[in-house]
Amino acid sequence: MTELIFEKVNNCGSIAPETEAVKKERTEIVMGRRVFLVVLDSVGIGALPDAELYGDAGSNTLLAASNSNGFAMPNMEALGLFDIEGVKCLKKDCVAPSGAFGRLKEASKGKDTTIGHWEIAGIISDSPLPTFPDGFPQELLNAFSERTGRSVLCNKPYSGTDVIRDYGKEHMETGALIVYTSADSVFQIAAHEAVVPVEELYRYCEIARELCQGEYGVGRVIARPFEGEWPFVRTSRRHDYSLVPPKTTMLNVLAENGYDVIGVGKINDIFAGSGITEFVRSSGNEEGIEQMIAYGDKEFHGLCFVNLVDFDSKYGHRNDVEGYGKALTYFDAQLPRLLEKLREGDLLIITADHGCDPSTPSTDHSREYVPAIITGPSVKKGACIGTRESFADTGATVLHWLGASGEIAGSSYLDLITGGEKES
Repeated sequence: MTELIFEKVNNCGSIAPETEAVKKERTEIVMGRRVFLVVLDSVGIGALPDAELYGDAGSNTLLAASNSNGFAMPNMEALGLFDIEGVKCLKKDCVAPSGAFGRLKEASKGKDTTIGHWEIAGIISDSPLPTFPDGFPQELLNAFSERTGRSVLCNKPYSGTDVIRDYGKEHMETGALIVYTSADSVFQIAAHEAVVPVEELYRYCEIARELCQGEYGVGRVIARPFEGEWPFVRTSRRHDYSLVPPKTTMLNVLAENGYDVIGVGKINDIFAGSGITEFVRSSGNEEGIEQMIAYGDKEFHGLCFVNLVDFDSKYGHRNDVEGYGKALTYFDAQLPRLLEKLREGDLLIITADHGCDPSTPSTDHSREYVPAIITGPSVKKGACIGTRESFADTGATVLHWLGASGEIAGSSYLDLITGGEKES
């Protein structure tokens, strides 16, 4: 194991003052280090203590998916997934985990993608982003229609597949945009690509993003193009337009200090490009996994931040237990391809941003603990980080491992996983 000689990160994720000599030595040690931070979007592992306040008492996304036919995650099991406190999936054997493991609470108010990812990256949000269960105010829609030159259909919470089935024909006849929301903080615009070319739809989303600020400041404006004949199908050309994070994130810290910050999937969209030095979008889990594995062969110094969205968008929100289980089984089967590419100086962290239990009547996200599975040549086998108080502890750990100094929320758990002090 490479000896960590730089000073310990404090509770804000920053490194204590150091001499120029120590700084030079630290920099030489951490040069070439890589972190692969993989978010399994919505793979929660059990209800948080305050889940009842969000209508999510008893939610357990992983448990629900594990009850699907053919569910198998032997590689994640070997790393320690089923050893995490509160995980109720049956462990098949008593072999000690080969990775480090634990669970994290969400300290922020909310349970959506934006809030979850921002917290992973070091921002704890004191209030949830605004939602519109009764649809958007007319004054907002009037301003949107005036800017786009198109009227609006729907304007209520709706399933993304149901809304194009129910409003798609009228959209085709009139050219009006289908605007809808959900239980999340989102302003979604659906349009058939034969009626509204996708680049034009993106321009409309940019207009909506400009308008959705302040009291209307939803976490994401989302382009939802669809195609074909009724009942229509959504295309892979979805695009998210997020709020710029209100505070410094681990991404900003790394980018400003010369590290590579690579976003895979919708990471660039979630952070509105802030702190990202390179990105690639993906059409879904399969492409995202291939992109992630491809970066295992590339030379970079810093962070490869991956979001795998299908667990949430295709299965959690559609209450598809069988699909969710198959998606987790597929991810697990591909994981060894990345593991074999990890080299000295690499850290792999697998976590999530919230839950989305596909077995409950709700199609909304659920307020759950998320896993932290960590591995790499320097990680102590079987190390347990326990229950952490914030997703932000992962961001602080990333900075600690890479030797980057910056002020973000969270407390590093690096010492627990690399043979340092044990958790008290």
